[in-house]
Amino acid sequence: MSAMVASPGHRDRVLRALGVMPWRLRAVASAPVEPVASMAELPVQGGVVVVLPPGCAVRELDLIGRVLCAFGPQFARAARVEATASETMQVPHARAYLVFGQAQAHALGRVLPADVMRDAHIVLADAPADVLGQAASKRRLWHALRSMRRAVATGGTA
Repeated sequence: MSAMVASPGHRDRVLRALGVMPWRLRAVASAPVEPVASMAELPVQGGVVVVLPPGCAVRELDLIGRVLCAFGPQFARAARVEATASETMQVPHARAYLVFGQAQAHALGRVLPADVMRDAHIVLADAPADVLGQAASKRRLWHALRSMRRAVATGGTA
């Protein structure tokens, strides 16, 4: 097959001869998008945020995803935030936080305002690597998620 450079008019004639209707993308006048000042102002789906340690392995993320799916769509669609040691970590305000690891809990405490922390239900779970390897960590995670589900269902802290 030889490559032939054709003009756009030639292409249109050939397509019409073949019975093909060429579609053209119309120019859409878009409205200006208002930037959000911070991630904390974004609405959180279901009111649950999961705070993860930085650099989780794929197996750990898969386990966390499966556990959250087991507790229903509200937890399955929970926002997932990777904790960093810096003060610039962006965490949306929510009714409940599931924090994996002590270091992530400290990072969350440095970032969230006091009134948000007072009103939120914060649950500390073991690090994902521990949950993968220890039965006691899995049991503690299961109990933590059960109490968190009760707190989110009642709309307050439990």
